[in-house]
Amino acid sequence: MQKYSINKGTGSCVEFNGLKAQYLFYLAGGFLGVLIVVMMLYILGVSSYVCLFLASVLIVSLTCLVFHFNYKYGQYGLLKLVARRSFPKYIISRECITTFFEFNSNT
Repeated sequence: MQKYSINKGTGSCVEFNGLKAQYLFYLAGGFLGVLIVVMMLYILGVSSYVCLFLASVLIVSLTCLVFHFNYKYGQYGLLKLVARRSFPKYIISRECITTFFEFNSNT
């Protein structure tokens, strides 16, 4: 009889050092964005010390912000918050209520 290994992590979210799901990708994208900004500043002739200071400040603030969102909203909470903001607060219908009903004239 064959023995199969059980994949107990199937269907679970990606996690690395406490960052779950999309926050890991937000952090990686933010690091890439900071790298591009610092490279552009260095190419434009800004001092390397200024670039280094700016990169360290941006990376620390980005990391703190992403970990804060991860702790506050959880795995899917931030996506739910964005979706909730796109819902209308009120549904207003300006049509007459009789247009919603069908009346049979045969009865």
